[in-house]
Amino acid sequence: MPLHRFVLAAVLSGVPSTVHALATGDDPLRATRAAGSLVGGGAGAGVAVHLAVSAWWAFVLTRLGVRGVVGGAVAGLLIAALDLEVIGRRNSQIRALPRVPQWLDHVAFGVLVAARGRR
Repeated sequence: MPLHRFVLAAVLSGVPSTVHALATGDDPLRATRAAGSLVGGGAGAGVAVHLAVSAWWAFVLTRLGVRGVVGGAVAGLLIAALDLEVIGRRNSQIRALPRVPQWLDHVAFGVLVAARGRR
């Protein structure tokens, strides 16, 4: 996977939850801080955690050959189930995040990683 596509997926996949946070008056960095809480840190640690987890899942999806919008969306749903509902439920900050925007972030990530642009 080209680096520019990974960076776009890692950054743009947070749009749904960011838009939701801004629209509802919530803190747009709340999810970033929640990710940082996995390693005992705040927003700075959250950025590092997010990039590491995104790199891992991009590697997995690429190795598995997940392609296309539908394949990416399904992969994003599976990643969300594991990240948010299995691993995340053990963390109070992740558990407290609004669910739908977080799930949409994961779907967006899967789609952005798996979709192939025109060459």
